[in-house]
Amino acid sequence: MIALDVRDVDVPLSALGHRQAEAVGHWFAALPEEERPEVVISSPYIRARETAAAICRAGGVACGARGPIIDERLREREFGILDRMTTEGIRALHPDQAEHRRLLGKFYHRPPGGESWADVILRLRSALDTVSLHHADRRVLVVCHQVVVLCLRYILEELDEAGVLAIDKEGAVLNCGICEYAFEPDDERQCMPQLVRYNFTAPLEVDHAPVTAEPETITGAR
Repeated sequence: MIALDVRDVDVPLSALGHRQAEAVGHWFAALPEEERPEVVISSPYIRARETAAAICRAGGVACGARGPIIDERLREREFGILDRMTTEGIRALHPDQAEHRRLLGKFYHRPPGGESWADVILRLRSALDTVSLHHADRRVLVVCHQVVVLCLRYILEELDEAGVLAIDKEGAVLNCGICEYAFEPDDERQCMPQLVRYNFTAPLEVDHAPVTAEPETITGAR
């Protein structure tokens, strides 16, 4: 159930979400110290901040007195006039936007007042530059959202439009699923990101927390 009179940014974490976040925190806490995250950076959305805080409380990361770092560039894609609308609702109320999206594709379509995936990627490139500047050589945990995870994969793996949409088509980003990269030097001694795992849910399964994904029927979840 989504409350339509509450901003998406203010939607709190559900009881199940708290359980999932604690499970991830317990899993990180059980890792050897040299493998645990050292820094937590979160989207400003309430549910993301509460997820990050729950992971810290469970011992997964030592966040310190200031808590997780908040970066507004990690917020979910903004859907503008289509926010909280179903696909059928868009076709009924905004048929011009439905047709425009069909022609452009979901990667480049920007609804009025909202963002395209390409817009999200632009702000994420800036966010990654900041992470590299301030947290180089540290293990960083980023707590964010569906489209942001996919767009980060687009950047880090140097994907194209077809490549990232193929990943999206395979299935939703799972709630509290872990996407992990290792940075290894290449032949030119540059540190290149290597995908270690994606949608990894063992931390939830160890704590017997249900594995879930946001519903695809709501446009705002995609």
